Amino acid sequence: MIREYHETDLKYVIEVWHSSVLIAHNFLTEEFIRIEQNNLIDVYIPNTKTFVYLYDNIVVGFISLIGNEVGGLFVSPLYQRKNIGKLLIEYSEKLVGKLEVEVFDKNIIGKSFYYKNNFLLIKESIHKETSEKVLRLRQK
Repeated sequence: MIREYHETDLKYVIEVWHSSVLIAHNFLTEEFIRIEQNNLIDVYIPNTKTFVYLYDNIVVGFISLIGNEVGGLFVSPLYQRKNIGKLLIEYSEKLVGKLEVEVFDKNIIGKSFYYKNNFLLIKESIHKETSEKVLRLRQK
C-alpha cells in the first residue's frame, strides 16, 4: 500500500535509505553519506512530497518528489525486485505527470531500474560535492 509520509515514518525511512545507499552507492565516502543522511532528515523530507510503501504496516520503500522530479526513490534491499519501486514510480506519475531524475552513473542498480522503467538519458553532468558523473533521465 502507498500512502503519504507521516512524521512517525522517519525512523523507517532513514533505515530504508541507509541500507539502500550502502549497496547502490558504495562509491561514496562515509562522510558524504553521513552528511546526506542529515540532509534527508533536515532538508529533503521536509521540503518534498514523500510517499511511503507499506508492507505489513512497515515502511519498506519511499519516493520523494520535488514537482515532477524524483528527489529520492529507495526500497529496502530485502524488498527489492518485488515491483515496489515501479509501483512508486507509477503512483507518482499519476500525481505529477512524466518524471525526471538524476542518478549517479556508478549507481548500477538505480540506473538499470530507471532505464527498465522507460527513462531516457537527457543530460550528463558532474556532481559538485563528489566529482562523480550524474545522469539526468526523463520518462518517455
